[in-house]
Amino acid sequence: MFQPAGFGVRFVANIVDWLVINLPLIIITGLITGEFSEENSFVSLITFLYVLITPVLWKGYVVGKRIAGIRIVKKDGSNVHIGNMLMRTIVSGIVYALTLGIGIIVSAFMVGIREDKRAIHDFIAGTYVTHAKPDEMEPLD
Repeated sequence: MFQPAGFGVRFVANIVDWLVINLPLIIITGLITGEFSEENSFVSLITFLYVLITPVLWKGYVVGKRIAGIRIVKKDGSNVHIGNMLMRTIVSGIVYALTLGIGIIVSAFMVGIREDKRAIHDFIAGTYVTHAKPDEMEPLD
């Protein structure tokens, strides 16, 4: 693992992402439908697609991570693919739901304590979050 990103910077990146992506979606959808909620089907779908596709197209970045200077990469340092992101979002979401949210708490501790800063969803997807820019990474064979 090369320059793994810890809990604080990942947390800030998620807050920035929520403020930049989710909040405007909630407001725009609310103005159109009258339902100002994150649980709105349209907001949920757009957020899901954004989290799933953007890192694949943008070398591991989403807006919040880009601003925070971190990105998601495969364990070997190469760029993530759609399969990694499906595992990271859908399968880990199922695991977190089945554990009634305890998995999320365990993941937070893992990122805070482990040397490689990997959470449960990173293990499931074969990924980690790094401070390294794409041109600083050399995939391992």
